[in-house]
Amino acid sequence: MSAPSPAVVVDPPQEAAQPAATQDLPRPFSTSNFLQTLATGYVPLIIATLVVFLPLLWMVLSSFKQPGEIVTMDLKILPESLNLENYVTAMTTVPFAQFFANSLIVTVVGSTIKVILAILTAYALVFVRFPFKNVIFVLILVALMVPAQVSILPNYILIAGMGGKNTLWGIILPGLGTAFGTFLLRQHFMTLPPSILEAAEIDGAGHWRRLWQIIVPVSVPSIATVALVTVVSEWNDYIWPLIITDRPETMTLPVGLTLLQNSEGNGAGWGILMAGAVLVIVPILLVFAALQRYIVAGLTQGSVTG
Repeated sequence: MSAPSPAVVVDPPQEAAQPAATQDLPRPFSTSNFLQTLATGYVPLIIATLVVFLPLLWMVLSSFKQPGEIVTMDLKILPESLNLENYVTAMTTVPFAQFFANSLIVTVVGSTIKVILAILTAYALVFVRFPFKNVIFVLILVALMVPAQVSILPNYILIAGMGGKNTLWGIILPGLGTAFGTFLLRQHFMTLPPSILEAAEIDGAGHWRRLWQIIVPVSVPSIATVALVTVVSEWNDYIWPLIITDRPETMTLPVGLTLLQNSEGNGAGWGILMAGAVLVIVPILLVFAALQRYIVAGLTQGSVTG
């Protein structure tokens, strides 16, 4: 009689082990995921938007209000009527057209020279070999960290000694160098492939041709970002034009608001001041709206290497 064969034990099929991290992740449309997205994304975004937008909205609404609607114990958010009297008064009390022309000249000339100098300096720091290049770049970084208010007194002594007080070139000259623009464009130029420039150099292209026919066309977003930041800073500059000018013939728009405030010093002038502030920021808002799509592209171009 033969011995019974041993029983074969078949293990039950084991389920594929899933990573613990996958099991712990919340579902895409779960309540916890929604609350986390709301708390870390939308709420800070809404708060930041309100902090920036509400003062501008209040300024625009106040520009249509009469004195009794602003200086009052009863808060009135909306004006009773869209009256343009404040805008007419703001444009006729001071030489607003002269202020606008001065700001336009200072912004266009100063920004153009600043951007061109930033392009040339950044190209030299990346593609031109010369001694102490790294030292010069460190000095540019130091200038980027030093507040502009530190150089106000030396600049005033220099420009006033040259006869630049109450002149437009006296407003423009001290700020022609831009450390931010040079730094941003240098970081972007370093990400460009060297093969493009090597091929142009083999074809006999010099530095000037390589810069304007190769480097500049592929760097339009970064250059537009530098131009936008420069235009905004030139248009809104207040401290230096206030110090170097004391005549309405050479004042810019931000300084002209100070003159408007002096002429409307009582409580009845708040609506007029708000109207003048709206007239100052509207042109730069239009420029920003036209060029804002370049900001993200320009700022991220210099941060990607390889």
